[in-house]
Amino acid sequence: AFSTVNILLCAELWVFPVSHASTMAIGKNKKLGKGRKGGKKKVVDPFTRKEWYDIKVPAIFQNRLCGKTPVTKTIGTKIASEQLKGRVFEISLGDLNKQAEDAAFRKIRLVCEEVQGSAVLCNFYGMDFTRDKLCSLIRKFQTLVEAHVDVKTTDGYTVRVFGIGFTKKQPNQIKKTAYAQSSQIRAIRKTFVDTITKEVNKGDMKELFQKLVAGSIAEEIVKAVESTFPMQNVFIRKVKIVKSPKFDLTRLMDVHGDGAEDSGKAISKVDEGHVETIGTSGGRL
Repeated sequence: AFSTVNILLCAELWVFPVSHASTMAIGKNKKLGKGRKGGKKKVVDPFTRKEWYDIKVPAIFQNRLCGKTPVTKTIGTKIASEQLKGRVFEISLGDLNKQAEDAAFRKIRLVCEEVQGSAVLCNFYGMDFTRDKLCSLIRKFQTLVEAHVDVKTTDGYTVRVFGIGFTKKQPNQIKKTAYAQSSQIRAIRKTFVDTITKEVNKGDMKELFQKLVAGSIAEEIVKAVESTFPMQNVFIRKVKIVKSPKFDLTRLMDVHGDGAEDSGKAISKVDEGHVETIGTSGGRL
């Protein structure tokens, strides 16, 4: 049998040493007081490194300065103007023209081609419809006809034009529906393609966008298909630039109306008079 003294000795043998790391003073071990290397990173507002440029649109629109765009300031080899070139802006036609709220469903796409001072000079890049406008056109008891064609303008642009239209009832028609037969749909689609090709081939990109804003191409299509089937809600719903020519600053200035005419003042030729020759004994004067 174990005595009381032996039991106490055995108990002392099984006692594990306590680690002194938790009770160590912070001043002694330098690694205990430090957090992550570098400390907390200072949060900087990214817009403090930005500068703002005015968006200048072509001269066919009434509101020439329609907004601003930010860009990171020039730092080293990253030049601000080079970062802006190629930037595409999508602006509603209602914002580009005064009293054009009815045409706000047209979205005009413009691309930055040149930067002059604090102004971004834009050129035409495309056109599209808002989704709600397209959804409002689709109804029952009528046939939807769509067509698209690639056409080249006189100034070298290749554009893909998408047209859309809907059949309507004949005058004094009693029948509820106004469905077109498949042969009539093919004839209408061919008329779409022929009319769009003829109208786009006539002029340059500037004239094309003037026609799109006015809606004159759609009116020509309605007249042309009248003999096949009466149409309603005919629109050029989308225009995409498939291929563009090499950048020309003179053409861009013409689109903006800045290079159309010389605004300088005419000056008369100055009479310099008669210049006498001076005889010398040699050498230079």
